[in-house]
Amino acid sequence: MLGPMSLTALFDALGDHRDLVGRVAGAARERTANEDPAHDWLHVERVADSVRIIAVAEGADLVVSATAALCHELVSLPKTHPEAHRSAEQCALVASHLLGRLQAPEELAAKVATCIEEHPFSRRLAPSTPESAVLQDADRLDAIGAIGIARCLATSGLLGRPFYSEQDPFCRAREPDDHRWAIDHFYRKLLRIPERLHTAAARRLAEPRIAAMQSWLSALESDLGGTVAEG
Repeated sequence: MLGPMSLTALFDALGDHRDLVGRVAGAARERTANEDPAHDWLHVERVADSVRIIAVAEGADLVVSATAALCHELVSLPKTHPEAHRSAEQCALVASHLLGRLQAPEELAAKVATCIEEHPFSRRLAPSTPESAVLQDADRLDAIGAIGIARCLATSGLLGRPFYSEQDPFCRAREPDDHRWAIDHFYRKLLRIPERLHTAAARRLAEPRIAAMQSWLSALESDLGGTVAEG
């Protein structure tokens, strides 16, 4: 379920922790309201809902995973920012302060901080807890499928990158360079995400999303006057 009620199922599953996590959600929504479309509150909602599905299926702690999901974009420095590589560390600190202000248990705050510190794809950190694996997988799922295409193109637009290389749009005879072209990001990262997921639940969710991306690439090449190779 999407829209204003998209977290209803999550809150219903939280039991006695619903009030605390609801206050976390309110603070996170306010903080991310004006972020770019790839990292805004709608992204946070989607990740939190995927966390619910994955955590329940995998037996992870839903309170930790959900709280981490709601807090994982409290700090999101632009990719061009000189401190962008430290976004997760700063985000973990802000999340810890928020949870302290809301009088959350210290153990919960520490576990949430660990999930947030480990979650970025760019850091390539192995998750140290089941809850960290859940957040990594949920965040990566939002990078693929129809929404992943939208997020990729939105980010490339913000960075002023063209959609594709005129000479070789689909990286058939060259290495992908996603610093120059948006579609290259599919081949450098996005289509490879399923092999880097940690949970069986997330891999199942990834299958139709990857199929949708491959179908979109086929449609794009048809628009450009050719046919896309499989893979």
